[in-house]
Amino acid sequence: MSKKKNTEAVSSTNSKERPQVKKVVLAYSGGLDTSVIVPWLKNNYGCEVICVCANLGQDDELEGLEEKAITSGASKCYIEDLREEFITDYVFPSLRAGAIYERKYLLGTSFARPIIAKRQVEIAEMEGADAVSHGATGKGNDQVRFELTYMSLNPKLTVIAPWREWDIRSREDALDYAAEYNVPVSATEKSIYSRDRNIWHLSHEGGILEDPWLEPEKAMFQLSVDPEDAPNEPEYLEIDFQEGIPKKINGVASGPISLLTKLNEIGGRHGVGRVDLVENRLVGMKSHGVYETPGGSILVEAHQALEQLCLDKMTLHYKQIIAHRYAELVYNGQWFTPLREALDAFVEVTQRTVTGTVRLKLYKGNIILVGRRSPYSLYREDFATFGEEDVYNQQDAEGFIKLFGLPQKVQAMLDIEGVRRGRHEEPDYSKFKRD
Repeated sequence: MSKKKNTEAVSSTNSKERPQVKKVVLAYSGGLDTSVIVPWLKNNYGCEVICVCANLGQDDELEGLEEKAITSGASKCYIEDLREEFITDYVFPSLRAGAIYERKYLLGTSFARPIIAKRQVEIAEMEGADAVSHGATGKGNDQVRFELTYMSLNPKLTVIAPWREWDIRSREDALDYAAEYNVPVSATEKSIYSRDRNIWHLSHEGGILEDPWLEPEKAMFQLSVDPEDAPNEPEYLEIDFQEGIPKKINGVASGPISLLTKLNEIGGRHGVGRVDLVENRLVGMKSHGVYETPGGSILVEAHQALEQLCLDKMTLHYKQIIAHRYAELVYNGQWFTPLREALDAFVEVTQRTVTGTVRLKLYKGNIILVGRRSPYSLYREDFATFGEEDVYNQQDAEGFIKLFGLPQKVQAMLDIEGVRRGRHEEPDYSKFKRD
């Protein structure tokens, strides 16, 4: 089959099943897949294509994207700097909630998709577009995250998911299609890994990671040095929080972008924040990913340390339950839901006293907690001491233990009495000596 015939086969689907759209807003990254989607949408839907690229901290990945989108066939390309909104309205709320998926994943891709999709909807409404599109595959979580956001914010928009329609099944197919329609493809797109990067993290999938037995290669990592190559001297770091939000590094106030950028640099230098996880995708399959989250991992450790001081036992324990549910909502793309807003209201109350300073020591891949203090600390040395004081009378413990252990005592009494003969029969308590 010639290349021309091959690309025609690649782009062919049943046009009768397609809705009629005039203008579509595409979530555009500039990678091979979304670059190919631009001409594919024009060829198969006959519509105008407007690209939207969200700057969430990808750094040099944004260079030349507008020109590339136009060259690929887009009529317009928006490049939106959403970093501060991303950190303030998505990252920090998840941090305060303690949301961690399956005990390790700090949700870097999960909470990035809703803000991108939200901006797509806003631009679609501004441009008078009748459709939105994304480059997520039909096997992953991102398709759900994008489309649940579309549904939540404007369900009237038609959603086009090319990976669920076209016959492109390989990188070679995509490269052939790109060559036929003069889509510029850079050499960087030949990486064996599938990556997603923003100011919070960098994820790696594919390549040798498809075998979870194999150790990730050293050259794969981009945000953090190998812990073996990290400095031989530890670095101490102090982070100040105000109501659960990080505000200062080593006493110097920073805005959200500069604060996270600096923590990424410091953490990456010491090789901290690497996570290797086989996770359960929403769509039902397992996937193996490696994440680099140096600054985020530092903030999570520090925030948890401060909550140890400032939250009472019942609130802290219940918040752990909320954190698990919050993480599931974020991972599953359910950001714009009443439940997530309600959980935020709960978290907001818990964070009123989470103010103070945490001191950490970074050393060869480790984040070591070495100190914390807060004006709202519930830890009092004079209360916790074993000496004599007025707050705690050790003799009171005897009655507490008897009441606290009463269920075990009753069970033991029943066991000693023997097997109960009837449901409503009771043991003879007269046989037991009273304390």
